[in-house]
Amino acid sequence: MNIQKENAIKQIQTSFDELSNIVMQQLDLLEKTINSGETELSAEMLEILNTNEELIDVYEVQITDEIVDTIVLQQPVASDLRKVMALYQMVSNLERIGDCVINITHMIPKIQDISVYKNMSEVISNMMMSSINMVRKSIQSFFMNEKEDAIWTIKNDEEIDGMKHKLVKKAIMKSGLPEETQHLLFTFINLNSIVSNIERIADHATNIAEASIYSIEGTDLRHKKEIDD
Repeated sequence: MNIQKENAIKQIQTSFDELSNIVMQQLDLLEKTINSGETELSAEMLEILNTNEELIDVYEVQITDEIVDTIVLQQPVASDLRKVMALYQMVSNLERIGDCVINITHMIPKIQDISVYKNMSEVISNMMMSSINMVRKSIQSFFMNEKEDAIWTIKNDEEIDGMKHKLVKKAIMKSGLPEETQHLLFTFINLNSIVSNIERIADHATNIAEASIYSIEGTDLRHKKEIDD
């Protein structure tokens, strides 16, 4: 047994666990913000979000370096190499999820018609909770070395897409405002940007789940349209 190789992989997994926890904290903070129905974020909340975002970027670079060093110096066998490459893909997607969180927190204060935002908050909140659950289950799949949660995550992606269309349709039907109301237009634009980023979070969760299955059994599900039960 190559102790150095085992320790190197264990260190990557430890760093990945720490990164995952920070990203999940960001998602929980965003969910709390959306559930409040408010468009102004407190200075304390913004400080935590921005500090975490900086940490996420640091961890991405750190883990990427650890992965490269492990591949070059330890020359892992096929099964270990598969796990390391899966971790690389998951780290990249976690970092992008972090970016989506920051994007959404920048868009929320730009909402100009607060009443419309509050009317849509239930659907947005449901989308957010579903996406967070997808991220959590995809990560859990990797750590528990089982693919059921990963498959659930991949299949649930369609549900998030459906929520997005439902939100846009509901917003248009409920508006009933004159065409000259520019605030409504800006609100719809920002709502669309927010839900698009939530949808991307779900997409990245799906990517993590696919990487998890690749790590567990070597099956590459990327670009496949269907997943067999």
